[in-house]
Amino acid sequence: MLIIFSGLPGTGKTTLARELARRLGATYLRIDTIEQALKNSSLRIDPVEDAGYAAGFALAADNLRIGRVVVADSVNPIDLTRSAWRNVAERAGCEAVDVEVICSDPAEHRRRVETRVSDIASLKQPTWAEVQGRDYAPWNSERIVIDTTGKPPAEMLAELLDRLPSPGNS
Repeated sequence: MLIIFSGLPGTGKTTLARELARRLGATYLRIDTIEQALKNSSLRIDPVEDAGYAAGFALAADNLRIGRVVVADSVNPIDLTRSAWRNVAERAGCEAVDVEVICSDPAEHRRRVETRVSDIASLKQPTWAEVQGRDYAPWNSERIVIDTTGKPPAEMLAELLDRLPSPGNS
C-alpha cells in the first residue's frame, strides 16, 4: 500500500506521516529531505523542479514492488503530482490511499509556521506569507482529510488509523 500525505507546510503532515510510518513499520519517504539532498549534492540542483518528486516516485516504486508499505510525505499541491503518486502504486500493483492534512484554524496554522524549526540541515522554512501564497489546487479525487487543529499527535494518529483501509483490504 502507498499512503500519500498531502498538505500545506505547517499543517502537521510530517508529524503524522512519521508516526504512521513508525507504527506500521513502513518505508518513509519525505520529499523535503530528497529535495534538500539534491540541493546539497555536488550537482547543486536548485531549483529542484520535479527532481525530488521523480526520485520519490522511483523509491516508492522500488519499495512497493518488494512488498513494503510506503508512506510518502509531500505538499503534493496539484493534480499532476497527486495522480503521479497514484500511478506509482497502480504500476506496482498496489493500493494507494490519499491523506490530506489540514489545520482549519488560521491562527494556529500561522503560529506553527512561524515557530517551527527545521530538522533538515540547510532547509529554509517557508514564511507564513509564502504558505498563504502557495499554489495548492482544490482536490477532485477521494481522500481522507485529517484536521490537526488542537489535536495531539497520538489523537491524529488514532483517527487516521481508524480511517485507513487495512493493507490488501481495499
